[in-house]
Amino acid sequence: MSEGAFLSKTQRKRQMHELQALGAELVELPAAQLAAMALEEELARAVLEAKRIASREAKRRQMQFIGRLMRGMDPEPIRARLAEVAGRSSRVLARHRRLEAWRERLVGDDAALTEFATGHPGADLQALRALIRNARREAAEGKPPRAYRELFRLIREAAGG
Repeated sequence: MSEGAFLSKTQRKRQMHELQALGAELVELPAAQLAAMALEEELARAVLEAKRIASREAKRRQMQFIGRLMRGMDPEPIRARLAEVAGRSSRVLARHRRLEAWRERLVGDDAALTEFATGHPGADLQALRALIRNARREAAEGKPPRAYRELFRLIREAAGG
């Protein structure tokens, strides 16, 4: 909106609530992701303070303060970085699900190992076979799933990361 353009009280309140909601998203981020957001120093301090506050009323006032701080800056770069973080998280979860599906297929079907080896030529097939065999034995005997977890680690390494 241009400088000096008229905003009704309702529009100002809506903007303030949107900025507070954006601030709430920042407060929900883990500390490492928050540090990667490269926020202005005063805003970063306010967000960290909000994370620390336990009192409901004090937290509400702190969120209003965060919204007030954000009024003086462009919120779009923050929205873009939050969207990037959310996208990265969803990609990581999807990859994790794919790897878990591979583990289930490998433990449940002998033919799956051939398919996995075709798609991942650098995989250590001997170690995979041993872990699959051990994971099946653990499941049959009701033992803790140590080989099952190790199988996941090996699949993740073979898939590149």
